[in-house]
Amino acid sequence: MTRSARLWVVLVANVALVGALLGVGVVAHSVGVWAEGADYLGDAAGIGVAILATRLETPTAHRPGGFPLATRHAALVNAGWLLLLTVLVAAGAIDRLVRGVHDVRGLPVLVVSGVAAAVMAAGAWLLGGDEAIPDEDEGGRLSMRAVLLDTAADAAAAGGVAAAGAVIFVSGGLYWLDPTVALVISVIVGFHAVQLLMRIQVSLRRGT
Repeated sequence: MTRSARLWVVLVANVALVGALLGVGVVAHSVGVWAEGADYLGDAAGIGVAILATRLETPTAHRPGGFPLATRHAALVNAGWLLLLTVLVAAGAIDRLVRGVHDVRGLPVLVVSGVAAAVMAAGAWLLGGDEAIPDEDEGGRLSMRAVLLDTAADAAAAGGVAAAGAVIFVSGGLYWLDPTVALVISVIVGFHAVQLLMRIQVSLRRGT
């Protein structure tokens, strides 16, 4: 399967989950689920940028040389957007912890986040197949790596929120787990996003 096809599959999955996550996040009073929905909406935009960059990089009759750095810049946009989202989610989680966490409905959180985790894990597996394709295009690999990291982070985040939802549902309390899980995941994903940004910067300076 081509890179563009892989990206399109993950894009459709993101868009399909956005509405459900945002709706359940509001109804269940869950900052974790709401953050997932906002993240997936941002991911859809980022994947769209990656798809566009892949097309711009490919030589055509009108652009014989293509745009060699297009995928690197797409990777930079995606990684930067991921870092920004993690900061916003972390800020929201801290605010909920400081102000006090209201009632969180654990069952809908568990169900919708469990489904999201499974879908995003499948998407990460699909994108990971790109590593097996012989290719000397570092920019293309970095762009796919940025989307892969984002998708894997989405799967991990959804899994963490689902686990928190399960505990909240069973215990009938412990609502602080919802923003706490969101905060922990944000820190981990943010760290990896910074690492990826540094790698992209090095590649842009080399121009290879």
